[in-house]
Amino acid sequence: MIQYLDNISHKDSKNFFLIAGPCIIEGEDMALRIAEKVISITDKYNIPYIFKGSFKKANRSRVDSFTTIGEEKSLEILKKVGETFNIPTTTDIHENEHAALAAQYVDVLQIPAFLVRQTDLLIAAAKTGKCVTLKKGQFLSPEAMKFAVQKVTDSDNQKVAIIERGNSFGYTDLIVDYRGIPTMREYAPVILDVTHSLQQPNQNSGVTGGRPDLIETVAKAGIAVGADGIFIETHPTPETALSDGANMLRLDLLEDLLQKLTRIRESIL
Repeated sequence: MIQYLDNISHKDSKNFFLIAGPCIIEGEDMALRIAEKVISITDKYNIPYIFKGSFKKANRSRVDSFTTIGEEKSLEILKKVGETFNIPTTTDIHENEHAALAAQYVDVLQIPAFLVRQTDLLIAAAKTGKCVTLKKGQFLSPEAMKFAVQKVTDSDNQKVAIIERGNSFGYTDLIVDYRGIPTMREYAPVILDVTHSLQQPNQNSGVTGGRPDLIETVAKAGIAVGADGIFIETHPTPETALSDGANMLRLDLLEDLLQKLTRIRESIL
């Protein structure tokens, strides 16, 4: 998986790799602007980079929550980002038929945490031949992810990684158990989803909260314990973002964070 990501990102790097972008595709100009800024940073620090943007959000708290600007329109934007900057792209899928559809536009298919036990969805993603990332359910132990990985590899696809995104802690909080990262690395490369790990779901308003002030703390710990990659949702103005703005990293803070993480990575190699 690591070698595969290095190949598609044209990087030969001992650094961690980065998955980053807006929570959801809001428009072409913004997607291109975010990608261009992130690339200028990752090239500077030799960090393999995959651009992320959801083409559709299906797991919303309220029926009036924003879900998409249009499925194929969003996928076309993801494709344009990839072609414009010659970088790999990823998006999450929620239905079996989304696997073949999204695979025409992106390089990596992400399975959401709430759907990681859906066997048919994992098999559909695996059968595309694309790289598959599996978000660990907030309700699952690290050991349980062995079986999710096996569903992909048993479908003749070895290009699979696990994304850690925290465990449910009461009704309205999440917490990362860093002991799970080395455990899951026995099954596949592990990516720490920093920003989603800091969500505060199930708020009374129906809008998910977050703790972006702890992004640096969580990210540093993840790199220190050996995470292969970092997942960060970022936006120029999180307060105006159409989805998950409460836990996103402001784009102008990204370089300082990645510089610090790179130094930690160098110190543990």
